[in-house]
Amino acid sequence: MAADEARFINSGNLRLWTERSGDPADPAVLLVMGTSTPGPGWPDELVEVLVSGGRRVIRFDHRDTGRSDWVDFSAHPYALADLAGDAVAVLDAYGIGAAHIAGASLGGAVAQWLGVHRPERVTALTLVMSTPMNVDQGPIWARALAGQDPDPGTLPPPHPRFLDHLKTAATTPRTTREESIAAGVETWRVLSGDALPFDEDAARRLAEYAHDEAENPAAAANHDLAGRVLSDDRRAPLSRIKAPTLVVHGTEDPLLPLPHGEALAAAIPGARLETVEGMGHSLLSEGVPRRVAKLILSNA
Repeated sequence: MAADEARFINSGNLRLWTERSGDPADPAVLLVMGTSTPGPGWPDELVEVLVSGGRRVIRFDHRDTGRSDWVDFSAHPYALADLAGDAVAVLDAYGIGAAHIAGASLGGAVAQWLGVHRPERVTALTLVMSTPMNVDQGPIWARALAGQDPDPGTLPPPHPRFLDHLKTAATTPRTTREESIAAGVETWRVLSGDALPFDEDAARRLAEYAHDEAENPAAAANHDLAGRVLSDDRRAPLSRIKAPTLVVHGTEDPLLPLPHGEALAAAIPGARLETVEGMGHSLLSEGVPRRVAKLILSNA
């Protein structure tokens, strides 16, 4: 899909790659992707449905992904608030005072942060395959990786198949372009689950973009480090969110099982939960991009 406008914008001393589709006079939807994933993680089909529904759509490459600048994390660590600042910088660059923020996975946490701390920039929130930003996932993962049962009353850990994939991926060579892209496709395959047909061609295009357009593809791993920082701003109660909120979650999510979406909807006053049958933790399954786009359009 050819964007109507594509350009770099500045967020502090970083350059971020952005794309706008749709009429500039239409209400804006800012799409915020998840961990280590550039803007095309939002499929063209989803963008096309939103534009056809009368929306101006902006997607962008996070710092450390795609064509955007990468960061030396050891020298300049960042956290969720900084990723939220990047999203605000994109809005500013396009002259948008407030927008419907749709965030997927870590992007959903970015959207929550904006809903809590920058409510004047948010007209609505759609949180896709996400989890409450104020819940510490570290102990949940630690117990799961150690083979221990989860603590009663906590959110469920990732599915064992995904944890097994992580262990395999840690020893899988990624020294060549082909090895790196193949590893990316396999990760998307596991994240997408088995209930719906996996769009391997789309996954390969995304993995190729993530590798080929990035100056330093390895920098995308910095998102994992940033996502682990549970700073005081992340501990803010989600009850402070006043924007109309839709939570979209797949029934077959292997990374953040459905109770994560249920907990997120329960924490935000008036939030509506919509489950997508068979959807895993990606938008790379047949029918999912259109279904999610229709749900975004249904929210305010």
